[in-house]
Amino acid sequence: METVSVQKIKNIIFDYGNVIFEIDFKKAQNALSQLGIPNIESFFGHKGHDELFSKLETGAITPAEFRSGIRDAASNEALSDEEIDDAWNSIFVGVPPTVHDTLLEMKSKYRTFLLSNTNEIHYNYFLDYLKREYSIENNDHLFEKTYYSQLMFLRKPHVEIFQRVLMENNLVAEETLFIDDSSQHLVGAAHAGMHTLLMDKKPAELRQFLIDHKLL
Repeated sequence: METVSVQKIKNIIFDYGNVIFEIDFKKAQNALSQLGIPNIESFFGHKGHDELFSKLETGAITPAEFRSGIRDAASNEALSDEEIDDAWNSIFVGVPPTVHDTLLEMKSKYRTFLLSNTNEIHYNYFLDYLKREYSIENNDHLFEKTYYSQLMFLRKPHVEIFQRVLMENNLVAEETLFIDDSSQHLVGAAHAGMHTLLMDKKPAELRQFLIDHKLL
C-alpha cells in the first residue's frame, strides 16, 4: 500500500474509468475481436494499444476516422457505425450507486478534479448513461472542474496534461494527489511533482479505499 502524507494533501485529481465508472477491458476486447480484429491483446489492452485509440483520445482523429480504422483492422468495410460503437462502448459496466455521494463528500473536504483519457464516442455514451441512470446531465457538479483528454488534445501519462491541470487551477503539485487505476499514468503525475495512489479496488469500494488511505 502506497503511503501519502495526508496532512499535505489539499487537492485530489481522480481518474474516471475503474476509479469511478467501472469498465471491463476484456468485454471490449471480446467485442472488438468479434468484429474480426486479430491479435486483440496488442491491438487494444489495458497497458498498451494501437495508436488509433490514442489519436481518438487526443482529438487527432474524428469518430468517423476511428470507425474507418476499425474497419481496416477488421478487414471488413461492411461494419456499420452502430456495430463499431456498440463494440467500443461495451467496455462500460456502470457507476455504483454510492460513488457520487462519496465524490460529493470528498469535494466538501478537498479541491477535487476529474482527469480522464476518453474520446467523443465514450463521452457521449457515459453522458447518456448518467442521464438515464442518475438523472444528471454530466459530472460537473461532482468536481471543481472536469478534464477530458479529447477536449484537451492531450492524454495521460504525458506530463503536460498534469501540468496543465495544475497551472489552470493554481494547484501546488506537492499538495495534490492523483488517483488512477493504471500504474503507467501515475508515472506522468509523479513527474509533474504530484503524489499518486494506485486504485486497487473496484469503484464500488472507492469510499473504503479513501478511508484506508486516511483521506476520508
